[in-house]
Amino acid sequence: MIVLNKHHLTTILFCIFTLIGFSITAIVMNMNEFGSFDKVIISFIQGLETPTLTAIMKFFTHLGSFKWIQLQALIFCIFTFVVFRHRSEIVLLFLLAYGERYLNRIIKNIFKRERPEFNRLIEVGGYSFPSGHAMNAMAFYGIIVFLLWPHIPSRWGRMLLLLISSAIILVIGISRVYLGVHYPSDIIAGYFASGFLIAISILIYCKFKEWRDTKALIKK
Repeated sequence: MIVLNKHHLTTILFCIFTLIGFSITAIVMNMNEFGSFDKVIISFIQGLETPTLTAIMKFFTHLGSFKWIQLQALIFCIFTFVVFRHRSEIVLLFLLAYGERYLNRIIKNIFKRERPEFNRLIEVGGYSFPSGHAMNAMAFYGIIVFLLWPHIPSRWGRMLLLLISSAIILVIGISRVYLGVHYPSDIIAGYFASGFLIAISILIYCKFKEWRDTKALIKK
């Protein structure tokens, strides 16, 4: 018998919310109804262009690349294992990172949206929808919040963790628009898609831990 507590229900509701959000974004994008919205946001963000800001945005876009996410994940895993002796959390982190990568490829090949052609500051290949960097950032920094949250005793510490992670996720997404390689709707869709994957992964992970703990108690 599956028992759901309030945390599970919250995760399920978040899962439904992100799935609906992505579906609406994908439908509207496929109908080419994001034109004005994307152009207004792109015009505003790219209107802020300066050499210093470009260097900052390039740094954050590298921070959100899969290669750098892998490196950060490895460092985080070493830290959590040494400090907290976590093992299953390490598996969760890497499964989510690679699961997000393959999900992004599948979705991109379904929609096949071409990248913006104007004011590119860097050159990249592949399709545009949804943003892989937005998904990378949401998956990695989102799961870090989930894994570290129970180990931070103070409310202010938790809020700081959430604030910093959210800011990094947001700036990585903005950097892709600033550099001219994504539409804002690509970023939004990436956040929704990755949020959905995080919610599913956390739900499965929590149920697995409950099953494992119950099994251990039975053996005693």
